Amino acid sequence: MSFLKEPEFAHGKISKTAVVLINLGTPDAPTTPAVRKYLKEFLSDHRVVEIPRIVWWCILNLIILPFRSSKSAEKYASIWSKDGSPLKVHTEKQALLLQGYLGERGHDVRVVYAMRYGATNIPEVLGKLKADGCERVLILPAYPQYSATTTASNFDAVASHYQQVRNIPELRFIRNYHDHEAYIQALKHSILDYWQSNGRPEKLVMSFHGLPKAFLLRGDPYHCECYKTARLLAEQLGLNKDQYMVTFQSRLGRAEWLQPYTAPSVQALGKQGLKRIDVVCPGFIADCLETLEEIAMEVKQDFLNAGGKEFHYIPCLNESPAWLRGLAEITEQHLIGWPTMMTGSLREQQKQQSLISRSEAKRLGAAH
Repeated sequence: MSFLKEPEFAHGKISKTAVVLINLGTPDAPTTPAVRKYLKEFLSDHRVVEIPRIVWWCILNLIILPFRSSKSAEKYASIWSKDGSPLKVHTEKQALLLQGYLGERGHDVRVVYAMRYGATNIPEVLGKLKADGCERVLILPAYPQYSATTTASNFDAVASHYQQVRNIPELRFIRNYHDHEAYIQALKHSILDYWQSNGRPEKLVMSFHGLPKAFLLRGDPYHCECYKTARLLAEQLGLNKDQYMVTFQSRLGRAEWLQPYTAPSVQALGKQGLKRIDVVCPGFIADCLETLEEIAMEVKQDFLNAGGKEFHYIPCLNESPAWLRGLAEITEQHLIGWPTMMTGSLREQQKQQSLISRSEAKRLGAAH
């Protein structure tokens, strides 16, 4: 095995700590070639699709990519902002702000973001941290609920990179935070703030990304963790079982996925005579194609076509202060034991850096 070139060693160099916020990824542009490239990498991950490789290669390259890429590109174009992909913009701002919030709590850490697929990938980011002297790395998935398709795939990419590194850093992984009080409270405040400005619905739909049912039967805990998030959130909102429902979206292929499916469920609510529903996507911490296009556009139209009168999509947590404080709390708990606390003079410098981080986040887009 050939190893990656190591940075030049120097005695007495101060070791650093880094936090890597990892999200799924995004095409470089809302074009067919860019989307095709992204989908090929994403759907080639054996964690995402567990069909035998030869069979799946034929399906992916001969059916899915030729026909799905252009349609997906049109969907990306409908939500693309002047700053680029919403997922990338939100994730970049979250990393900037998280460093500031951790600094205010006294931690001298570097926070960066990486994408599992596409640009700013995990090997690229970990390589830069190595070159910068980061000897402790905390991996923070952007997925509150654990799944082999997401969290474990991050682990695979990190482990694969370090197989080529001779002197690896100390590593920690955050597995999940689906029931963490800070996460649940941030969701609660986000929804209550929305309702305070827009009134309440007859029913709140909590839509999570779907998975093939076979994954659940093979032991993936994602389904259970989604339902626990929903139960805890409903309790905090004071909702009874008739006032909310859990659904699963983004089904791919003909196999059975986790049910109930979001679109048919919402259509049924419209046919039942419900006038207003609100939909929130707790499994996504940043707005993206699946929330802004699939839910806020497609599912909204499904509800209205079925007879519903008022559909509200409640945005993801994104850069809400309650969420950034919560994310800092979650991160801080996993930094325990590492020498990250600042001296007095460094704390004053960090306060200024925190203001700079927030200013930079606002430059990337309107932060809350």
